[in-house]
Amino acid sequence: MSRSLLGLLLLAAVPASAQPVAVDALHGGVPAGEPSAAVLELTLDEAIGRGLNHNLGLILGQERVREAEGEKREAQSDLLPHLRAGAYATRQKLSLAAFGFTDFGDFPEPIGPFNVVDAHGYFSQTVFDLHAIRHAQSEGLNARAAAEQQKSTRDAVVLACAGLYLQAVAGQSRIEAAKAQLATAQALFDIASDRKQAGLAPGIDVLRAQVAREALRQRLIVAEDEAAKQKLALARAIGLPLGQAFRLADEMPFAPVPPVTPEQALEKAYAMRADLQAATSRVRAAERERSAAKGEGLPSLGVSGDYGWIGNSAASALGTYSVSANVRVPLFEGGKVQAKVQQADAKLKQAEAALADTKARVYYEVQATLLDLGATEERVRVATSALDLAEQALTQARDRFGAGVAGNIDVTQAQEAVARAAEDRIESLYEHNVSKAALARALGVAETSYREFLRGRP
Repeated sequence: MSRSLLGLLLLAAVPASAQPVAVDALHGGVPAGEPSAAVLELTLDEAIGRGLNHNLGLILGQERVREAEGEKREAQSDLLPHLRAGAYATRQKLSLAAFGFTDFGDFPEPIGPFNVVDAHGYFSQTVFDLHAIRHAQSEGLNARAAAEQQKSTRDAVVLACAGLYLQAVAGQSRIEAAKAQLATAQALFDIASDRKQAGLAPGIDVLRAQVAREALRQRLIVAEDEAAKQKLALARAIGLPLGQAFRLADEMPFAPVPPVTPEQALEKAYAMRADLQAATSRVRAAERERSAAKGEGLPSLGVSGDYGWIGNSAASALGTYSVSANVRVPLFEGGKVQAKVQQADAKLKQAEAALADTKARVYYEVQATLLDLGATEERVRVATSALDLAEQALTQARDRFGAGVAGNIDVTQAQEAVARAAEDRIESLYEHNVSKAALARALGVAETSYREFLRGRP
């Protein structure tokens, strides 16, 4: 396989413009829990469920959502009332001469010492500031985009975990096929040995059978090694406890998907794809940020005030207050506002380009997955037929060799044909199932509907 196929599908699932999650993170996980001595029976649903709780990509995405929410609340705070309180007590001795006084009259020089006790509460409120208003709106839309992107990441995690599970199932199927082929090769070696001892077959037939048997033993070793590594990759992505033994409880079914027209698929994808919605929200956020930059050049209005007590001691302190309104009118700030508008406009253009690219990517992903689905479905049928024919050819070659009417070179070739046909069927079946999961992801419904797609009922 197609590790390459799964990698390309995941690369498409997490584009560079999505920001929060790298493709490699989807293959990582945070182990949770302690390993048990019993072998865990792991179903596909359980693997995906664990992935949605412990996959590294999803955890990083969740923290990005929290970060965006914090940025939104920080921006909103500029529009909310600000309250603070302060108090101090000092003992001072002042020199009037230091302040330019030379004729002290009846006042001593220096003055003091004396005490000052002050306790006040302070209040401020922005009444109108277009920059702050638009910036808060922009951060709110960015937070929405992060949440929508997280939904898209969840679909990508489902695709990653399903792909790794199906890859591991394919690895297990390769082991079973290699064992069956090795058993057949051993039986043929025994027949060749018996015929040689009976003087009915030359020694070369025994050597050919032995070479074929050893080749299949090597194939079994490779299959077992690959399958073990595939299970490790799955365990890592779903956050299984370190060292937890498990067995794959689900097989790799073949279930044709009812025909779906490209028009129907695109209509659903445009309505459901969370990454497309996130890209739209990022454009709207960039528009608000450009408006906020322009707002820095407009007047702003605020009010502030304070109330408290001041005196020589707490007992003698008197109440004081102040209330003020202030208008800020920028006149000239060295081109700062224009520069910020230029930056915001450039970011808006980038967001608009990313949105257009995302929409096009959705189109191409849907088209490509539909093509893959049709091709892999046909491949499964052809590979199944080829495997059946190869097994029939092997049976006939074995019978001819056993009857002494042919040498075992035909048997050896037939064995190799069966091995190739078995590998082709396993590979095509894996790619067909991954294509079904990829179609669910392309339509934006992987988390909610992957079971139906894998069962051929989208």
